Amino acid sequence: MAEVLLLTVAQSNSASVLPALDFLPHRVRVQGLDPSSLVDLPQTDLVILDARKDLQSARATARLLNATGLSVPLILVVTEGGLTALTAEWGARDFVLASASPAEVEARIRLALATPVMGGQEEDDEAIAQGHLVIDPVAYTAKLHGHTLDLTYKEFELLRYLAAHPGRVFTRTQLLQEVWGYDYYGGTRTVDVHVRRLRAKLGPEYDQLIGTVRNVGYRFDAPKERRSADTAPDDVSDLDDELLEAPPAEPLDDLVAGLPMGNPRPAPAAEATPPAAKAAAGTTASKAAAGRATRPTARASR
Repeated sequence: MAEVLLLTVAQSNSASVLPALDFLPHRVRVQGLDPSSLVDLPQTDLVILDARKDLQSARATARLLNATGLSVPLILVVTEGGLTALTAEWGARDFVLASASPAEVEARIRLALATPVMGGQEEDDEAIAQGHLVIDPVAYTAKLHGHTLDLTYKEFELLRYLAAHPGRVFTRTQLLQEVWGYDYYGGTRTVDVHVRRLRAKLGPEYDQLIGTVRNVGYRFDAPKERRSADTAPDDVSDLDDELLEAPPAEPLDDLVAGLPMGNPRPAPAAEATPPAAKAAAGTTASKAAAGRATRPTARASR
């Protein structure tokens, strides 16, 4: 038999939240969702949280319990419609439908008690550092260059959620579900307004941390490494020193003179005249000479 603490908005018996509990031998204690009472919970073996109706409030309560160092398993009581809103960020060990049978509820309680608790949501409680931006989920503060940003609760939650998943693109509907809660009935324009306010508070130098993916949604662009102004002069001076210490370049004439000179290209040899061509040329010359010699004789005989 285990000590079970049932947290619910309705101050009533456990039968109105999870009727199967009345058929189990566990001792059940019902407590409201007053934030002051959640900080110092009574001694218990298991916490069951009523998340049947107000999912947004239940999600905030679950995160508050983990932030305060809940050391016992947490089980959520939900309806079938609320299953789509459950994520790992709730920090719950398990869930159970409000209409579950006593055998199922007993099995889930038994398994939850048998599995050791890993210290709550330690990963979600760790500070998120992105360049000069540091987000502390426990203290609910966001600092840029050491200066605390004046953010509203939803602005902080939106910035924290985006910074925890750098490079991942989220649609406006997804951001509404994760930051505002699945049962939020406002339009996606709410996300655009909060993104615009966040960018204004980050300033013109860091407003590009929240990037827009056209026709899709938003993503967190991790800041690129930039060379600091303190190291820039040192880098330039080091470069100048290297240039000054480099050996002087040799004159151009010396470089050309040092190049190996190849042998001069020989003049092309005269083409040899074939013997047949030489004989034909000699016969033609002889005939021409004979013709010139007979011309004066012909004139004289006339």
